[in-house]
Amino acid sequence: MTSTASASTTGSIPDAAHAQRRILRVLVASQILSGAGLAAGVTVGALLAQDMLGTTSLAGLPSALFTAGSALTAVVVGRISQARGRRPGLAAGYLTGAVGSMGVITAAVLDNPVLLFLALFVYGAGTATNLQARYAGADLAAPAHRARAVSTVLVATTLGGVAGPNLAAPTGDLAQSLGIPNLAGPFLLSGAAYGLAALVLATCLRPDPLLVARDLAATEQSVTPADTTASAHEARGGVVLGALVMVLTQLVMVAIMTMTPVHMHDHGHGTAASGLVIAVHIGAMYLPSPLTGWLVDRFGRMKLAAASGLTLLAAGVFAATAPGDSVALLALALALLGLGWNFGLVSGTAIITDFVPLATRAKTQGMVDVSIAIAGATGGISSGIVVAATSYPVLALTGGVLALAMLPAVAATAYRR
Repeated sequence: MTSTASASTTGSIPDAAHAQRRILRVLVASQILSGAGLAAGVTVGALLAQDMLGTTSLAGLPSALFTAGSALTAVVVGRISQARGRRPGLAAGYLTGAVGSMGVITAAVLDNPVLLFLALFVYGAGTATNLQARYAGADLAAPAHRARAVSTVLVATTLGGVAGPNLAAPTGDLAQSLGIPNLAGPFLLSGAAYGLAALVLATCLRPDPLLVARDLAATEQSVTPADTTASAHEARGGVVLGALVMVLTQLVMVAIMTMTPVHMHDHGHGTAASGLVIAVHIGAMYLPSPLTGWLVDRFGRMKLAAASGLTLLAAGVFAATAPGDSVALLALALALLGLGWNFGLVSGTAIITDFVPLATRAKTQGMVDVSIAIAGATGGISSGIVVAATSYPVLALTGGVLALAMLPAVAATAYRR
């Protein structure tokens, strides 16, 4: 497996730096495409389920299903990447997401809820792959610039992520002209976007960053047995903390985000208004990434992880207190929600990558993303139940308070270090 890679990557550190620049360019291109695919489905998934089922209580189920699907995909992509490299793993994940998008459209045409839920599960592969791509950006990055490399990949999702929700209305019109239900229109965009992202990665992500990193590490055998023992001990704590930060941010973000379009719909807002709010949210999730990466590298992982919890609390308070007829205030709340998620994802990813050795890096990262996906599924499916039983403000406040649970873990780890 690695003989060909070794022959082509046994270069010097400047060669690795050159490869890193090319890899980041390819990842940026694929993330722009996949961001559109991800955001399109998020915008109308809950509304499509509500329309087909005729109830709000299960409106969070689509988000739960495609995040559950992303859990399975995270394992598969991680294992493929571990065995064969990032390129085949990421390409396969996006191609699966495209297949799921086409399944959603078919389900909408047939008005078949069972097929819809199955297709949404498959569609979740795109979500998992979109997140897994950030690890590819960090494989060849120097430790002091690792968070910035992760943030470069994340920020690329902004362009597609902002465009996707705002294309919800036009793609809905296109769908109707083709005899497809209006709310399934955005999945036309997601299918095309995921398919193109898979094509870009399959043809252009060369050399493979993970295989290059392994070859370089093999030529720099400088870790002593004592260092290895200390690293293994620290790695366990690093993985737990990084996973906890990302799990909580994902849980809170998905729960509040999923029910915001439904909340707005109940207050008389149309698809265009909810699309705008989700576009602001997606932009806040990814656009601050370069600054976040610099802050993480400059001031440390722990401080930004703590900032994530506090920002998510602020988001929950704003969402709970914003009048239902105020698009501006809901957009502000969702912007804070996205920013808090961004702080948590960049700092958590950097923590994980810092402590996990190359020999098991992709597999471990995949398993961590399984936890993140399960958290998202939990947030998605519980959000509709909570809103149906209480209200959207109760959901938002609960999420904000829950985010504070990461602060004791961050403080304890910072104290030990």
